[in-house]
Amino acid sequence: MADETSNPGGVAAAELRQFVERIERLEEEKKGIADDIKDVYAELKGRGYDTKAVKRIVALRKKDANEREEEEAILELYKNALGMA
Repeated sequence: MADETSNPGGVAAAELRQFVERIERLEEEKKGIADDIKDVYAELKGRGYDTKAVKRIVALRKKDANEREEEEAILELYKNALGMA
């Protein structure tokens, strides 16, 4: 009987299965967290906040100050070039 943990191709089946199962569990957790975030945005909207603006704030807070300043400077440059400022 062949060893259950490996096959002729050298793949450790039991170890591979563990990795796949971990990924599946994490994907399920990620889905749960995404659902929770969606619920928070729905609550935010229900209280009268602009969800697009809040999403933008969340994205900006992920960036460091230098990255934000550079992005804003480029945006202003482009807006000026298009006569939008």
